[in-house]
Amino acid sequence: MKTILSNQTVDIPENVDTTLKGHTVIVKGPRGTAKGLQSQQCRTHANSSQVQNMIKGVTLGFRYKMKSVYAHFPINAIIQEKGSLLILEGNDIELVSNSAALIQQVTTVKNKDIRKFLDGIYVSEKGTVQQADE
Repeated sequence: MKTILSNQTVDIPENVDTTLKGHTVIVKGPRGTAKGLQSQQCRTHANSSQVQNMIKGVTLGFRYKMKSVYAHFPINAIIQEKGSLLILEGNDIELVSNSAALIQQVTTVKNKDIRKFLDGIYVSEKGTVQQADE
């Protein structure tokens, strides 16, 4: 069996602190703290992408905007503040995207033709809470 040595570098901004304790990566930034586990079988690209997303989360944050869509009378969602818009924000992209996916799964119409009954809450926009200075 051959062993392949692979390296990838991740640029860490000055306002972000990172620590590695065992297999746990802890990233601290202006928006808070994020923790992530590195896998036993080191997949270099996956681990570097996870750390980059953690750095982006603690500096800029993640935002998913979801819209309530309905065309038929029985609507199950009641969203008060901004009409039909639901905003999810957080520092961890996995938690924010998983929450959006669960909301979308729960609100879809069951046992009906999906081509006709498109009612539900769907992700309309993905982005960061703060705009990146580029």
